[in-house]
Amino acid sequence: MPVHDEADNIELLLDEIHAALTDETTFEVIVVDDASTDETPRRLAALAARFPRLRALRHRTNAGQSTAMATAIRAATAPLVVTLDGDGQNDPADIPALLGRWASERAGQQPLLLAGWRTERRDTWLRRLSSRVANAVRGHLLGDRTPDTGCGLKLFERATFLALPYFDHMHRFLPALVLRMGGRVVSVPVRHRPRLRGRSHYGVLNRLGVGLVDLLGVMWLRRRAKVPVVEAVEPEQEVRDA
Repeated sequence: MPVHDEADNIELLLDEIHAALTDETTFEVIVVDDASTDETPRRLAALAARFPRLRALRHRTNAGQSTAMATAIRAATAPLVVTLDGDGQNDPADIPALLGRWASERAGQQPLLLAGWRTERRDTWLRRLSSRVANAVRGHLLGDRTPDTGCGLKLFERATFLALPYFDHMHRFLPALVLRMGGRVVSVPVRHRPRLRGRSHYGVLNRLGVGLVDLLGVMWLRRRAKVPVVEAVEPEQEVRDA
């Protein structure tokens, strides 16, 4: 979970994550504080004593959501990773359903990404409109077949993420990048909640500006991708005369 100036959301989210998962599976919670200027680092230090599963890391300088997510995933010790935003709009109670869906969808060696799909957005009309337009343009140009690439709630293997090309803002293009490596993406309906505390760090303009440049870059990456079918070469058996 990457966070930046989310001091008022951290404790409640940790409570909800533990309530959702404690009886389900073994887990760790990695929170990366991306150089917050509020009380976030001090709250995390205090909460670490209450939540033994919590591992809190901090960037000295602000590096952005994708880099904070990458820092957390590189530090993770488990083979499966669930990501979620730190603003409280993703509901941790959806994680067990994602894990159950993973068990039914996972087969073979093909990489798999379960992408949360916020079917009922609890945002302002302007954010809903900008997301709808962005998803339509991205889907048309990249063919990622994902109705909601911006949802922070996702499930995938740690090894899959580490095999992807890293760049700033890559978190917005995870479905296209997984498809690029020959993987499969399944969209799973999840809940979405209004932001009750703190403020958003994204606006329409700063999403649009970097999004267009990154979109061109991902289009180039997809065109240059080669996904071979690899087969083992078996040694020939010698034929001996009787």
